[in-house]
Amino acid sequence: MHKITVQYFDPADGNDFETAYRERHVPLVQAIPGLERFTISLPHADGAPYLVAELWFADGDALSTAQTSAEMAPVRADSATYDVARRVIFAGSVEDV
Repeated sequence: MHKITVQYFDPADGNDFETAYRERHVPLVQAIPGLERFTISLPHADGAPYLVAELWFADGDALSTAQTSAEMAPVRADSATYDVARRVIFAGSVEDV
């Protein structure tokens, strides 16, 4: 498995952020080709991100295809519109141990 992880920190308005994310962003993400699983979590700890999204793919090829797909462009554009202190995005392989 491979995944993209997106962490959003300190939104200006948490309720507005969550509403927009769920209503506007989630459908965009769900259209990405090869997406096998899409999870969001709301961690509760000092210094933790406000929301963490994980986009799961079968393998590196599926991840690469998704990252260069036409469907990913609106996902990236929408992600950049949120009024958050910072956003961290990273991708990589996942290993069961």
